[in-house]
Amino acid sequence: MSFRLLYSVLIAVLGWSWFASCGQRSDSTGQKRAEPQILENKSPTPSNGPPGMVWIPGGEFVMGAVEGDDQARPDEYPAHKVRVSGFWMDATEVTNEQFTEFVEATGYITVAEKKPDWEVLKQQVPPGTPKPHDSVLVAASIVFTPVQTDNLADWSQWWSWVKDAHWRQPQGPASSVVDKMDHPVVQVSWEDAQAYLEWAGKRFPSEAEWEFAARGGLMNKLYPWGEGKDITVCGNTWQGKFPEHNTEDDGYFATAPVKSYPPNGYGLYDMAGNVWEWTGDWYNVNYYQECADKGIVVDPQGADVSYDPRYPYMPLRTQRGGSFLCNESYCSSYRASARMQSSPDSGQDHAGFRGVMTQEMWEAIKGSGKN
Repeated sequence: MSFRLLYSVLIAVLGWSWFASCGQRSDSTGQKRAEPQILENKSPTPSNGPPGMVWIPGGEFVMGAVEGDDQARPDEYPAHKVRVSGFWMDATEVTNEQFTEFVEATGYITVAEKKPDWEVLKQQVPPGTPKPHDSVLVAASIVFTPVQTDNLADWSQWWSWVKDAHWRQPQGPASSVVDKMDHPVVQVSWEDAQAYLEWAGKRFPSEAEWEFAARGGLMNKLYPWGEGKDITVCGNTWQGKFPEHNTEDDGYFATAPVKSYPPNGYGLYDMAGNVWEWTGDWYNVNYYQECADKGIVVDPQGADVSYDPRYPYMPLRTQRGGSFLCNESYCSSYRASARMQSSPDSGQDHAGFRGVMTQEMWEAIKGSGKN
């Protein structure tokens, strides 16, 4: 299990240089960018909403790279018009405390806590890939470790496959979340997050919903807070020289407690930095162009199939928002339009999630008496 992460270990061993990592930048594609704007719906906020969630009014906006963003990557193009309906969204990432409640209620075991199945794994790697040694096929996950290097292209230097790393001990057996119950849960795969959301009566946000919400009602701005502010006071990111030394100017080496930074215009916390957040959409490099060809797209749910030529055998879901590992020198993915992809069975110590709910879903829950 945790197949993309185990696959990364295989690639490091075999020397496949085409594997990409978080936030590697690409040159501008030169495509003309639409001028982003948000036109909010004027419908009133529903009363008595779900606990811990805020109402996102919906409206029309331009999704993707904004004018003047010289750090935008090819998969943020072309910018295209989207209209989303109003919805409820968790004000914060799902925390360790909340995930603990779910596990205690259901007995759920996460992907990282299970031994990988080679018969499944080999379907996601190139034909002929040799089976890893049994010492690798253990319950484990990928953990970040600082290293001294000037070669930022070789991501394998700072990622390690750590036995018994999972959501209760994100960096391995020596770590714990006992004193971090108000931090976002990490080392949860898309599949783990989906199980939690189903239990909670919620669903993943689509990429369009996530980006609309992250922008917080602002027009033509790079970040959820706007622009021109000190990033260290706006979100949990990496300070210092990456990946060698984090000066922790913001007070945190890894995750920060939720609500440690000011919310955006919709009252959402950590829409930039802290942890990457899963969405419900398949990742497809051609999807934005398909949307742009349609004019205004209403409530898009992502591509029908996953496609990334770098990972031809592997299904991928999108992630948004950047993490505590992002900084200007390597990963500026705290920008509102930045995207990431990972396989649904992978967890990382810098990735989590939050849920959304339509008003209809909330009404159904209230009607059932389960709220």
